[in-house]
Amino acid sequence: MSVTAVVLLVVLFFGAVYGVSIYNGLVRVKHGVTKAWSNIDVLLKQRHDELPKLVETCKQYMQHERTTLEQVISARNAVASAREKGDVSAVGHAESGLRAGLGQLFALAENYPQLKANESFQFLQQRISGLENGIADRRELYNEAANINNVRVEQFPDVIVARLFAFKPADLLEFSDAEKADVDVKALFS
Repeated sequence: MSVTAVVLLVVLFFGAVYGVSIYNGLVRVKHGVTKAWSNIDVLLKQRHDELPKLVETCKQYMQHERTTLEQVISARNAVASAREKGDVSAVGHAESGLRAGLGQLFALAENYPQLKANESFQFLQQRISGLENGIADRRELYNEAANINNVRVEQFPDVIVARLFAFKPADLLEFSDAEKADVDVKALFS
């Protein structure tokens, strides 16, 4: 066997090892995105299960606020539908509507002292607020995992292996600009 053939075999061997290493790294970051989404999904489901209890508690006191209660339930259903489809963009859009509805519901609750004093309402409000904080924390972790994945599938030489094995970029979980804006508390009470 000639020296050229040996050198070629060594280069091919190390090239294959390097390719496998890139592939394994891409698999790792892809599953990191999936894991991060699963963590958000668990919290979304828990909140999804708590919202009907909150609305039912509020219905007993807030007879004149039916529109707000219906908005919360409609937004809850939109989030659930997007979550079940695994559509990250649709979840972000639906979450914006749900968060706006919840903010309005909690603001309206200020007008109902008996409701605010209700232990069940207080518990559910604290529980949902805690889940909201958890979702925000997990969203940050998910977006970081998605960003790492997206960088890996676009940078050279990973892009070659990514295209060869159909690795895809991940969608970031983003909320609308209205969701990120400061809340106009005066408008909620007028």
